[in-house]
Amino acid sequence: MKLSNRVLNRTLLQRQHLLERSTLGVHDLCDHLIGLQAQDMLPPFVALWSRAADFDPAAVSKALDDRSLVRITLMRGTIHLVTPPDALRIAPHIQPELEKIPFRKGFNYGALVGLDPEEVRAHGESVLGDDATPAGALREHAAALYPDRDPGAIVQAWLYQLPVLQTPPRGRWGDSSRPVWSRVQPWLGAPLDPAYPLEELLLRYLRAFGPATTMDMQTWSKLTGMKPAVAKLGDRVRTYTDDRGRTLYDAADADLADPDLPAPVRLLGWYDNAILSHQDRTRIVPDGNAPPLRAFANQVSPILVDGYLTGVYKVFAKGGVASLRISPSVEWSRADREAVEAEALALLAFSEPDRQPVVEILEIGADLRP
Repeated sequence: MKLSNRVLNRTLLQRQHLLERSTLGVHDLCDHLIGLQAQDMLPPFVALWSRAADFDPAAVSKALDDRSLVRITLMRGTIHLVTPPDALRIAPHIQPELEKIPFRKGFNYGALVGLDPEEVRAHGESVLGDDATPAGALREHAAALYPDRDPGAIVQAWLYQLPVLQTPPRGRWGDSSRPVWSRVQPWLGAPLDPAYPLEELLLRYLRAFGPATTMDMQTWSKLTGMKPAVAKLGDRVRTYTDDRGRTLYDAADADLADPDLPAPVRLLGWYDNAILSHQDRTRIVPDGNAPPLRAFANQVSPILVDGYLTGVYKVFAKGGVASLRISPSVEWSRADREAVEAEALALLAFSEPDRQPVVEILEIGADLRP
């Protein structure tokens, strides 16, 4: 069966809870979505606000404090907000790839060339111990242990070599303080679970992002071995083809969305997984290319109109004013512009409740800088 781009679009949005805000709680949404991008403080909150009905950001702060949610490096080597079971069972798949990074010649311009990886790891284990340690303290230890090396590169090596996570206060609502790091087992009181099969993780990916190709799965996870893992699922998956004849896999019991379903305007956070989790992004980005990652790094974020990325926005908060500037990439109808403005005002009311909201829709392709 061949699936149109429109079916793939609406199915992705439905599974991402972007067609209709969900009544699921924060933990259940994080579990279904296999975590939320959390490189910075705000994006996971925007992700949940755009997907959950009556979302209260205090729920995330409370969950970080009681350790029922954690911020940990997982898919694509980036920080994700996940439940503890996912932290413990996904990390063993990711960790071997992370540990290769620091001793490559290109890492920090060769800052660690010549060092013994096992010695570096042993120092990291000793420095981190069983207690949460601020990033600044890690740098001080690194400078003392390796006075002739860049301490920042040493700390980065430790954070790749050892299963670690970020602890509060960073990640709480409104808190973008410097990271405090803990080894996973002391923080969660449990060891990593290496027995979790890759095929089970991929089946969950399909339930949240499918139907998808094996290259989509690899793009999402940055892992290899997709085809053998999918083969192990047997009749738990079914196959389709897309407009280009590529094989798409899906959970056998998962439903496809009606392509005629309406898709409301959604403002996402920078690095949102709905945009970044496929090799071929044409199901949600019309030209197949999301804004460059350097734009996301500058807090430029996607706008979905009729289910597709057709604009970006950025919030500038200064003094008593919060200005949300919007740059469309196509011509929007008057109704679309009104819907975008309404959603933008709603986002400002959520994210900047104490500032006067201002929404500016610029010319197509305009620079967002004021």
